[in-house]
Amino acid sequence: MKADAYKIVDNVYWVGVLDWDIRDYHGYTLDGTTYNCYLVFGEDKVALIDNVYPGKSEQFWGRIKDAFEKEGREFKIDVVVQNHIENDHSGSLGEVVAKFPDVEVYCSKKAEPGLKNHLPELEDFEFNTVKTGDTLDIGGKTFQFVNAPMLHWPDSMFTMLMEDGILFSNDAFGQHICVSERLDTDVDPVILTDAARKYYANLITLASPMVGRKIDELAELGIVDNLKMIAPCHGQIFTNPEFIIDLYQKWSTGSYEGNKITFIYDTMHHSTQRMAHAMAEGVMSEGVKVKMYFMHDDDKSDAVTDVLDSKAIFVGAPTMMNNPFPGIGDVMYYLNCLSFGNIEKKKAVVFGSKGWAGGSARILAANLEGAGFEVVEQMEIDFKPNEEILEECYELGKKVAQLIKE
Repeated sequence: MKADAYKIVDNVYWVGVLDWDIRDYHGYTLDGTTYNCYLVFGEDKVALIDNVYPGKSEQFWGRIKDAFEKEGREFKIDVVVQNHIENDHSGSLGEVVAKFPDVEVYCSKKAEPGLKNHLPELEDFEFNTVKTGDTLDIGGKTFQFVNAPMLHWPDSMFTMLMEDGILFSNDAFGQHICVSERLDTDVDPVILTDAARKYYANLITLASPMVGRKIDELAELGIVDNLKMIAPCHGQIFTNPEFIIDLYQKWSTGSYEGNKITFIYDTMHHSTQRMAHAMAEGVMSEGVKVKMYFMHDDDKSDAVTDVLDSKAIFVGAPTMMNNPFPGIGDVMYYLNCLSFGNIEKKKAVVFGSKGWAGGSARILAANLEGAGFEVVEQMEIDFKPNEEILEECYELGKKVAQLIKE
């Protein structure tokens, strides 16, 4: 397949894949994504930074060939830097090794067994493992490696191209977005921020305590002062690194601006739904922004994106056979996985309708406490809410809105 490489700076090209059609990736809903990888031409060697998802390499090879033609160089990859083992970044490594048997592959020590597990054809391949501070010179182009465990897997690492100030950050600082242009400046800043926020909420939240420490470490290594671009493995390349670094520092510490409460609920016969709507009216009466997610139809990856920069959440579900209505279960498991308590102890309210014994609110409260939330109120009613109950719901929403404003 013929496809064009995109020149980032002299001797450095984007040679990734535009996956226009993907709509779901490990439970994350998206409208396409990119698998970014990069080709760096040194005076002595040519290095490939990461590669692409299995079965998606047609564009990848077309762009690599185009880059070699533009540079007028012999078609030969000498080095692969494998920043992460997950399939969307390593799936075509076996193809690269088969085509260039003498290629040298560099990865973190933790990545080596994972790569051999993912790619059985490389079980006997000799990898070069590197650690923070190690460097590799390919002739006028020097890579400095930085281990970045849990950003976002234990094996993850960053690679800095020193001469050009480009940080190849793999999954960190990424976005699941697919547009025809490659740079941050080519996309509306609001769209870019929303894509980066959703990515952080779904993939990086668990590692929030490590984000600030890693940025400090990059500064100590002299990388931040030399940083001109951040080139992640998904989405747009940042020509203004401060933009995304500032966002990560805010999201990882909970220092966002404004007051917002996110509602996450499901309903059986509309009683819990009516409670949610009445509570939301109370919240809005205090000038606090509301985001509503009806889990009968809405997606959990969108819901948790708004949880990221909310100061409180309201979670509602009716009781079904002594347990929360199952429609809320998926997002509850997901909240527990993401551990928003790593950022801050957000306040939470649980509510719902019951027909007899009840139990949903108690179970939801315990689950949320375990996920790092501070449950400040529980409200469970019998059957349908009357006007008096709906007014109580309104007042509860108002009360919690006042609480977060304080």
